[in-house]
Amino acid sequence: MPTKITTELIKELRDATGISVMQCKNALAEAEGNLEKALAILKKTSSEIALKKVNREVKDGAVMIKIKDKKAVLVSLLCETDFVSRNNDFTVLLTSLADKAILLGIKKMREEAKDIIDSIIQKTGENIVLGDSYEISGKILGSYVHNNKIAVVVSLIGGNVALAKDIAMHIAAMKPEYLSSNEISNESRKTVTEIFQKEIANIDKPAEIKKKMLDGKINAYFKEKTLLDQLFIKNTDETIGKLLKKNKAKIKEIKRYSI
Repeated sequence: MPTKITTELIKELRDATGISVMQCKNALAEAEGNLEKALAILKKTSSEIALKKVNREVKDGAVMIKIKDKKAVLVSLLCETDFVSRNNDFTVLLTSLADKAILLGIKKMREEAKDIIDSIIQKTGENIVLGDSYEISGKILGSYVHNNKIAVVVSLIGGNVALAKDIAMHIAAMKPEYLSSNEISNESRKTVTEIFQKEIANIDKPAEIKKKMLDGKINAYFKEKTLLDQLFIKNTDETIGKLLKKNKAKIKEIKRYSI
């Protein structure tokens, strides 16, 4: 005999799923008041809705960092609009995924992510996709997140957490492409050289002067894109390289991610 669908039963199902009252009521009606069957129906519906939205472009989202026991995880979650990325359900979902990643590891988090995500897709009406996730280890870990869109984790050998946080903030703002000049490939140097050669080709100067101008432009270009050579944004009297040396620290690993 079907169980009577009461307000209390609908509330219990809604509290368990977070899905709208009408969807919970319909699921209970289909399940003849059986709560377990209603949960299964909603789970199936969530997957079907997610499947229908899977090809819709995700160009927004948010990123989160968690640090615990000499380990940091950076987890990103993508959606269609900034409106949903600021939605409380979306934020709770991202927090849950980041907590799982720091406690169970990124692989396990990814295995469990789909069912959780599908239910939020049903609530928000947007395609939601788990983005890139990274794990960074080290004794000294610092992080910085800007506007939930840019996240940086820095692992140091030596120094302290405050220094690692300062460098993470610098990296978020300055977007270095290289850690040191040793990372600049010959191909990159060749491409940049060709660009600046065209810029000075028609300048009426002796060859040796043009050569100095070319070298100066190339050096300035790569200095702006190399972390250790960049001027520290909180103190432009010193470079990041000098800041690290002063604090007897070295960079072990860096991860920067932006949406």
